[in-house]
Amino acid sequence: MVLGILTAIAACPAIIGTTEAVRQGQRQNAREKHRGLKTNLIANCSTISRAGREINGCQIVLSDGKLYLAVPSDEFPDGCPDDHPFAGYFLPYPDQNWGRRGEGMVSTISDDPPQLNWIYVDRDTCEVKYGDRVTSEPHIIGPWSVTPMDRRVTLEDWEGFMAVKYGPGEWALYFDLDDNGLRGVVDDQMMRVEVELVRKERKVERTAPEPKADPEGEAEKHDDDE
Repeated sequence: MVLGILTAIAACPAIIGTTEAVRQGQRQNAREKHRGLKTNLIANCSTISRAGREINGCQIVLSDGKLYLAVPSDEFPDGCPDDHPFAGYFLPYPDQNWGRRGEGMVSTISDDPPQLNWIYVDRDTCEVKYGDRVTSEPHIIGPWSVTPMDRRVTLEDWEGFMAVKYGPGEWALYFDLDDNGLRGVVDDQMMRVEVELVRKERKVERTAPEPKADPEGEAEKHDDDE
């Protein structure tokens, strides 16, 4: 009896270690799965100001090489129809290895034909843009990742995203590289709002049902063939 208790006690660390390893593997698998899912992006911000209330909850869209916030208007309640909603995921950037810090990030830029581009930040203008590898490589291409709990998007290990107002209902997405409110980068008169980027699971569309087999029709066809 004593020997059995001693054996069980000796085995406990191994059991705990195995259980923890399994849990770590499950967490890793879940992490990799969510990073590879194609998601939309939503901009969230404080709603204390009028500007914040205008853009909070807006979807991120792609247009003319840059990322914008799809702000509803009287003309386009659902956003401009020419804009392409961000629909992207994390993907290793060629010849780059940031380890656990993150990866590159891509988004579709069209549905037909389906085409992907890299998401990057322009080193000179701090604008968040999209383009092919040749276009993106000289700029800041990553590492892109997410916060541990809420999975808000990060770049280079922090959240520095800002929305800059170009005109009525037109807000572009920027990244505050120097963490100074984009001072010296955009005109001082241009309105700026700090935003958080939240990945949102895309709506699951109904798929067309598979055509059902018709045994009787098959039998009739078989009889006719005979």
